[in-house]
This record gives sequence, C-alpha cells and structure tokens, in this order.
Amino acid sequence: MGDRWEVVVDRSVCIGSGMCAATAPDGFRLDTARQSHPVAPEADAAESVLAAAEGCPVEAITLSVSGSGEAVFPPEE
Repeated sequence: MGDRWEVVVDRSVCIGSGMCAATAPDGFRLDTARQSHPVAPEADAAESVLAAAEGCPVEAITLSVSGSGEAVFPPEE
C-alpha cells in the first residue's frame, strides 16, 4: 500500500470487544479498562489494520492518510 495512516480509536464509543487486537495485534492493544488504543498514532498502511477497523462492532476506529487527512475508513460518502 505504501501510505502511512493515522489511527484513532474513539474511546467513548469503544466497547472493548477486543476484535481489533485479535485482528491486528501489532496495531491495537486493550488497556486494563478493556478500552482499545492504537499501538502507535501513525502506522504503515496494512490490510490487518484496515480489517480491524472494518470489523469493529461499534465503528470506533478511524483511519486517515497521514499528512493529507484523506479518509481511509470509514470512507467518505
């Protein structure tokens, strides 16, 4: 993919399902309160990170292209 993505988890929406950490363990961790957070605020574009965002049951994860802010997920309509 070649891009870098800004990875944000809206912790006010996150329900702690852990699906993101299971799908992309290098990209997400759950804290002691079972809230997800990205391992780093910026990451190389990766299918596993995109799959984690797409699979979040409450759509708490947003991805955008670093620098431009162009939406990756959820896609702009």
